[in-house]
Amino acid sequence: MRAEIPAKHRPRLLGLFAHPDDETFCAGGTLAKYVAAGAEAMVVSFTRGEAGQIRDTDVATRRTLGEVRAAEMQAACELLGVQHVECLDFGDGQLARLDPQLITAEAVEIIRTFRPDVVLTAGEDGAYAHPDHQVLRQAVSEACLLAGGAENFPEQIDAGLEPHAPPRLYYSHFARTRTLKIREVVRWLKGLDKAFRSAPDFAQAFLLFSQETAALRFNSSLIDIGWYPPGFHIAEQGETAEAFHLILSGRLTVKTEDGEGRLVPTGELGPGDFFGDPGVPHPAHVIAAESTTCLVLWCGEVEPRAMPKPEGKKVRAVDCPAGVGDGATTRVDCSAQVAQKVAAMAAYRSQYPFKPDIFPASMLQEMFGSEYFVRVLPDRQWETQVLPELLTGLAS
Repeated sequence: MRAEIPAKHRPRLLGLFAHPDDETFCAGGTLAKYVAAGAEAMVVSFTRGEAGQIRDTDVATRRTLGEVRAAEMQAACELLGVQHVECLDFGDGQLARLDPQLITAEAVEIIRTFRPDVVLTAGEDGAYAHPDHQVLRQAVSEACLLAGGAENFPEQIDAGLEPHAPPRLYYSHFARTRTLKIREVVRWLKGLDKAFRSAPDFAQAFLLFSQETAALRFNSSLIDIGWYPPGFHIAEQGETAEAFHLILSGRLTVKTEDGEGRLVPTGELGPGDFFGDPGVPHPAHVIAAESTTCLVLWCGEVEPRAMPKPEGKKVRAVDCPAGVGDGATTRVDCSAQVAQKVAAMAAYRSQYPFKPDIFPASMLQEMFGSEYFVRVLPDRQWETQVLPELLTGLAS
């Protein structure tokens, strides 16, 4: 059994997630907001995330990744103000192969030990369709219903744990309501030193950050890397541009086509230079003079990853009301906690090797200023707080 939690004296939030970093992406701002207002918070990851990618080989190896990510979770939660942190070891990528009762029993024990007022977990889409998230969401949903009955998991009652039914359960929700405004990003990039904006470490961090946040619907724009061999026409004169291109390496030749079809060299482009303006015809041909790599910033929206329909019993068969948040029932204003959330993301160096201060505050506010949830317990309704009694009289 777990170490005893001090007697309850203030509102409590419990986050139950599948992997280290889920708590930060799903609810980092919310956790930080309510802790700052006086709540007590606990976060539990059911795996150590050892099957994840390694984005910085100086930080972890395949053998050490689980240990590293558990330590990163401790650091991230400290930045968010979370007082209680636990990282279990059910096996990253293995939750669907386990007896669901094992996971549910663990969740029930945690609930009965911590006795939360609010439980937060992954949403019905499993957060970009990850099987571990879907399995855990179902187990946590069942646990919230079972933890209040003494007849359920009686061995825990015999060991001294009292039944506890959490009054509220929320699924995290990644709403398609935020748009990373590419033209604003390009304006910011153009304001940086030319050498800095084409530096490999900056380009890697910017690309990774943009792609990860797009996958979780924190932004709806696509930023990618394009590679072009010598002689490749990246842009043709008169063709309408579809994206901005920032040259990271290589050299490009700019040629203008005259009235007789002859190509006349008119300039060169190199690392740190931009070309292209979406919706505007290219004024000249842009041709790779040597092997060239570009950061490509598209202005269109990204189609979300295909989301399989959640399997298993739903806790409540209540349709979400239409409205703000793309199907969410709850929007928490976390604008004052954005810096904490981004710092916590950066604490996961093995996954997100970037420095928080390289991005403009306006861009971060656009993506992370609000967090969305679907309220499952009690019945779903639109709201702007998960603990209204704690923040009564404060701006939501």
